[in-house]
Amino acid sequence: METNGVSAGKRKHGGSPAPDRPTKHLREESFEIDEDEMMPGEDGSFIVEASRMLPPTAATHDSAEWQRTIESVVRNVVSIRFCQTCSFDTDSAITSEATGFVVDAEKGYILTNRHVVCSGPFSGYCCDVFPVYRDPIHDFGILRFDPKAIKYMPVAALELRPDLAHVGAEIRVVGNDAGEKLSILSGVISRVDRNAPDYGDGYNDFNTNYIQAAASASGGSSGSPVVNVDGYAVALQAGGSTEAATDYFLPLDRPLRALRCIQTGQPVTRGTIQTQWLLKPFDECRRVGLTAEWEAAVRKGFPKEIGMLVAEIVLPEGPAHNHIEEGDILIKLNGELITKFVQLDNILDSSVGQKVKLLVQRGGQDMEVEIEVGNLHDITPDRFVTVCGAAFHDLSYQLARLYAIAVKGVYVCEPAGSFRFDGMDKGWIIESVGNKKCYNLSAFIDIMKSIPDRARVVVTYRHLRDLHTMHTSILYIDRHWSTKMRMAIRNDSTGLWDFSDIGDPLPPVDLVPRSAQFIRLDNVSYSAATDLIRSFVRISCTMPIKLDGFPRARKTGFGLVVDAGLGLVVVSRAVVPYDLCDISITVAESIIVPGKVLFMHPLQNYAVVQYDPKLVDAPVQSAKLSTEHVKQGSPTIFLGFNQNLRVVVAKTSVTDITTVAVPANSSAPRYRAINVDAITVDTSLSGQCGSGVLADEDGTVQALWLTYLGERTHSNKDVEYHLGLATPSLLPVIRQLQAGVIPKLRMLNVELHLVQMSQVRIMGVSDEWIRKVEEDNPERHQLFMVRKVECGYSQTLEEGDVILTINGKVMTRITELDVMYDHDFLDMVVVRNCEEMTLKVPTVPTEDLETDRAVIFCGAVLHRPHHAVRQQISTLHSEIYVSARTRGSPAYQYQLVPTNFIVAVNGVKTQDLTAFLAEVSKIPDNTYFRLRVITFDNIPFVITIKKNEHYFPTMEFIKDPAEPCGWRRQTYEGTSAHAGTQLIPSTAFSTKQILGL
Repeated sequence: METNGVSAGKRKHGGSPAPDRPTKHLREESFEIDEDEMMPGEDGSFIVEASRMLPPTAATHDSAEWQRTIESVVRNVVSIRFCQTCSFDTDSAITSEATGFVVDAEKGYILTNRHVVCSGPFSGYCCDVFPVYRDPIHDFGILRFDPKAIKYMPVAALELRPDLAHVGAEIRVVGNDAGEKLSILSGVISRVDRNAPDYGDGYNDFNTNYIQAAASASGGSSGSPVVNVDGYAVALQAGGSTEAATDYFLPLDRPLRALRCIQTGQPVTRGTIQTQWLLKPFDECRRVGLTAEWEAAVRKGFPKEIGMLVAEIVLPEGPAHNHIEEGDILIKLNGELITKFVQLDNILDSSVGQKVKLLVQRGGQDMEVEIEVGNLHDITPDRFVTVCGAAFHDLSYQLARLYAIAVKGVYVCEPAGSFRFDGMDKGWIIESVGNKKCYNLSAFIDIMKSIPDRARVVVTYRHLRDLHTMHTSILYIDRHWSTKMRMAIRNDSTGLWDFSDIGDPLPPVDLVPRSAQFIRLDNVSYSAATDLIRSFVRISCTMPIKLDGFPRARKTGFGLVVDAGLGLVVVSRAVVPYDLCDISITVAESIIVPGKVLFMHPLQNYAVVQYDPKLVDAPVQSAKLSTEHVKQGSPTIFLGFNQNLRVVVAKTSVTDITTVAVPANSSAPRYRAINVDAITVDTSLSGQCGSGVLADEDGTVQALWLTYLGERTHSNKDVEYHLGLATPSLLPVIRQLQAGVIPKLRMLNVELHLVQMSQVRIMGVSDEWIRKVEEDNPERHQLFMVRKVECGYSQTLEEGDVILTINGKVMTRITELDVMYDHDFLDMVVVRNCEEMTLKVPTVPTEDLETDRAVIFCGAVLHRPHHAVRQQISTLHSEIYVSARTRGSPAYQYQLVPTNFIVAVNGVKTQDLTAFLAEVSKIPDNTYFRLRVITFDNIPFVITIKKNEHYFPTMEFIKDPAEPCGWRRQTYEGTSAHAGTQLIPSTAFSTKQILGL
């Protein structure tokens, strides 16, 4: 079971023996709910399939009676593939497998686990199934299906008989063990009085006894019926230990009551006094104060009992607060002697809104208290709100009990967008927004309605695992990419969650000029270089959706101001990977202004962004860029920003200048620099700084110091390289932007690789050419070979070609390739297969390399294969590339994975997004369709996906300079597109305004 982003819970510890109740600090894999979660994925579906009538796989020596029982039982068991469509309460968005069984064939009810039904949204099929009930505490839930939709097989029901579960009873667990559709596991009940197992952080059952047996069930068997030889369901499979063959079964007393209530149309009342009880043996009860008189009375009244109920956790501000204390022994409830959880539940469930009398013993003293019983459903969330890309609901009883805190506060169930906090992913409780307290979800909604788009507000919050620490952050409120604030409310009649818009965003407040001063570096001896502080600004880039295989949703770095009058800033593409984003530029660590992407270089790892200089009253200085290439061994001054965003300066020298060879990311191609020289320097500070410059003593910038995004390691860590880029490469682009022109470059669609003379001799390069190389570049005797030719264009160069000249010039330096940016054709001499050839090689335009259209369909992000894909692949199968997907979505459930290409829908070829949208718009909602897919490694296959427009509407983002954000968003209903959620006009400016025209 997932642990919500944290590894262990800081919860109150009980005093029960370790063999009886697993400690809360065992390794998280020691105990698990039977969930077979697949790889990473957001809103999803629930699929139930009738189990195949396979030959029973019970023990080979089963009696004929057992064989008949099993043959009867398997007809009532269903295999479940399910999705929790978004994170909610203790559950994360997941895709998994489980089991259920029919308990009412006429009305169509299926019993399974609560951790299968989930606390949040999902949808279902086969026939369509919908959640009717999920218990707030106990691990069971009920689904509804239409019996008339079942064809080709009779539907029968298993009778629930909790009274037949006893020690020594032989049982069979019939279910979808380990995803095998049908497995039958045998065992013998060894205990019926076990405390509920503790699976660590996340969902846990409590206030109930569990049944224990050794059946060796595994993931997928959750929700299986535990049957006796007569074919009665005596328990419900719920979980097990991964370190032993032990399985944990939920008694059926409470599921049977809930089923009867639902069958008769009555509400399933659930009472609580917000107290967790544990069954503890008599010897332990004596140690906490049980008197001999009461022990004798209990043993006489219940001779088979081994212990009594002891208060473990009493929640602050709950009904029992100040009435019951931890360690109190429950003697009587409403005058009835209590030793079992079933008795406790019976009385509380029938007393909601009424007062009950409890007799407890505290340190040997009898204490009689009167407590009003609360409604357990009232403290179990049935709604959530989405705003700024994140989701929130009131703190649940489950989470409050886990950390022994009051059931109040706003819980961030899906930290994302503006509310993506640093550190742990889940477990945050919002204390205040904009200096206003968030006591509950209603107060939070009212506060968010009053905050304008693009505002920056102070937010205070705590983490459940560290409630002692108050965190304070300033958040940027995004109400333009995620425009609507939406409320989702659970509807137990339809089984869906109903969405409604609850507040349009307020327009952003007009910005006014602000003044500030830069810091001074008085203790640094290089005054001219330190003046460069006035040329640096901090850049934050927030990406609302994942494109181009980029791994992060937010990046921060520093950029160099190259024209203070126009507000032009150069920054690494590891910080600004694409232009569907929000750019915030901080000047002098004091003034924050919006920015916009003007230009992204396809190869050299930099982008140019712009801010409005009229909003900045500060002595920003345009950096002076060198027109000469820095030399190896030259002295230089390194000025950079370390991981703490602090300035560091050091006198150093250039150690090497060589063509960069950033490794490609094999699992998900993303932007990387190629065909460009990288500079390294002789100082350890260079490895600590992702942004900076190399400058001479008069402050002229010789090179930018940039972060280069590299490959992803096997431990899922993204490698970053810190290298220098010589400024002469920037100057042609900067000059065009200063002149009001967006550069339109051309390039050779190849990746080049350095080769030495010893290699090129073998490849057929003559001695005469080798002498020309030695004369042209005395410092480095090298040529370049075509390592990879990008696909998607007609090819003139071939992989393995050794380039000798470009436009009559011997090419021994990668910077000599820069002539390609301004030429439609290049005259080249190459050596191919030991033969010298003269070629006229066309260049290709670069303006269409960047992603300018994205479709979100069934939770998958689709767009044209971006440049990195074309660099790494040999054949483009289509123009529909899967870039990302969300957890719990149909794309995730049915294994439409990133790097796949979609080539056909329901047998109709779809080579581009327009054709794809035309075909999928014909598919009715809640219907299966076929996709023909080809993997990145050229393996074709067909998958089926069930369309789910309720939780995953089809949306499209189209680049549009006329829009304030530069992109237009539209959603689809049926076969037509409409504006849908509009982007909000903001303080962004048009292209003409940006360029000062």
